Amino acid sequence: MTPQDLTTLAAVLWFFTVWLGYASFARHRARRSYNLSSVLQIYRKQWMHNMLRRDNRIGDTALLAELERQATFLASTSIFIIAGLVTIMASIEQVHNTLVSLPFANSDMTPRHLQFKIMLMLGIYAYAFFTLTWAVRQYGFSAILLGAAPLHNDATVSDEARHRYANHSAKIIDQAGHSYNYGLRAYYFSLAVLPWMLNTWLFVLATTLVMAVLYRREFRSKPLQTLVDEISSEKTE
Repeated sequence: MTPQDLTTLAAVLWFFTVWLGYASFARHRARRSYNLSSVLQIYRKQWMHNMLRRDNRIGDTALLAELERQATFLASTSIFIIAGLVTIMASIEQVHNTLVSLPFANSDMTPRHLQFKIMLMLGIYAYAFFTLTWAVRQYGFSAILLGAAPLHNDATVSDEARHRYANHSAKIIDQAGHSYNYGLRAYYFSLAVLPWMLNTWLFVLATTLVMAVLYRREFRSKPLQTLVDEISSEKTE
C-alpha cells in the first residue's frame, strides 16, 4: 500500500468518524439540552393536540403535505445525482484529466483514486435516498393518522384517549423528521467530499467545517433560541 493510499484511508476514516460521531453526539445531547429536533417535537405535540380540537383540519393536512414534499424533493434529487455520478464513472479518464489540470489539484491522484471518491459519493447519495424515502413513507403514515383522528365533538372519546392519540401522532411525525434530518446531513457531508477531488487535506478540513456548521445550526442558531424562548415564556405564564 502506497503512502497516498494510507493518507486516503485515514481521510475516509476521519470522514466517517466525524459523521457517525456527530450523529451519536447530537442524539445523546438532545436528551439533556435543547436542539432543533427536541424543540420541534414539543411543537409537534402541541400541533397534534390543537388539531384534535379543530373542526376544519385542511390546514393541518396542507402542512403535513408540505413536509412530505420537502423530503420527496430531496429524494428525487438524490436519484438525479446518482445518475450523474454513474455517468462520470463511465468516463473516468476524461474527468481525471480535467481535474488534475486544475489549480491546487493533487497531481498524484490516479483514475483509480478518483473512481474510489466517486463511489464514496454514490454510497452517500444512495443512503440519502433510502433515508429520505423512509421519511416520505412515515409522513404518509402521519397523514393516515390525521385522517383517522377522532372528531373534535365526538363525546365517546375520552380526554385520555385524545391525549394518547395526539402524542402518538406527534411521535410518528417526529420519527419522519429524524429520517429527513439524517438524509439532509448526508447532503451536507457529501459536499465535504467535493474538495477531495482536488486535495485530501481539503477534504479533511471540509469534513470538520461541515460538522461545525451542523452543530452551530442545530444547537446554537438564532431560530433555536427563539423557539426555546417561546417555550420558556409559555411555562412562566
